[in-house]
Amino acid sequence: MKPGNRQAEILLCVERDGEVSVPDLAARFEVSAETIRRDLAHLAATGALQKVHGGARRVRLHVESSFEERISEQAAEKAIIAQKLRGLVSPGDTCFIDTGTTTLVCAQAIADMPELTVITNSLHIARLMGAGKGKVFLLGGNFAPDNDETVGPIALAQIAQFRADYAVIGAAALDLEAGPMDANFEEAAIARAMCAHASKIIVVAGSAKYGKRALHRVCPLEDVDTIVSDKAPGEAFQAALDTARVKLI
Repeated sequence: MKPGNRQAEILLCVERDGEVSVPDLAARFEVSAETIRRDLAHLAATGALQKVHGGARRVRLHVESSFEERISEQAAEKAIIAQKLRGLVSPGDTCFIDTGTTTLVCAQAIADMPELTVITNSLHIARLMGAGKGKVFLLGGNFAPDNDETVGPIALAQIAQFRADYAVIGAAALDLEAGPMDANFEEAAIARAMCAHASKIIVVAGSAKYGKRALHRVCPLEDVDTIVSDKAPGEAFQAALDTARVKLI
């Protein structure tokens, strides 16, 4: 059996059983344990499964902690991403920016940019940009106090009234096949609407998000124009970005 066919069969086993062991797979496919380990390493690099000691398991969906907890996590990485984003945005641009801890740090980096227009559902970002040199539109809708944001049908309807140069969105996970994903249904809907009404989509996400999956898909990977991150991904993920023609900064 060719490696590609065997790896596809391994994925079926993982999806069916939840977790598999190297010895069982080696016996099933009549190959060495080392061959199975190489297969699992390749599949793990693509984000298709999670390697564990002695085998592999189905990838678990990523669940986010509270906004207050996340704001202090990976602070250095978020600062790197924010400075990179600043190089992509110019005075006079119009940007959607959705709610998130990474997008909040990015907003801090561009708040002093003149003639910048920002449309956001984040109260944190609206206050920050409102004190800067540009113009800010805060979307109305249902107020979600946990993340200090507006969501729901009113916010979605208001997004449709704008057209932006960029949709700057965060992501709870970056899946090789599914693209950017969110752990929150209503936040994913906001991000999708922003992407649909922007000329270009910029995803700002730390390298820890590579290969993870969350419950809600935001958009296909090929719809993303640029991913801004702190580090480059592995070879398999980079190959997927190249195929989808996504620029990585």
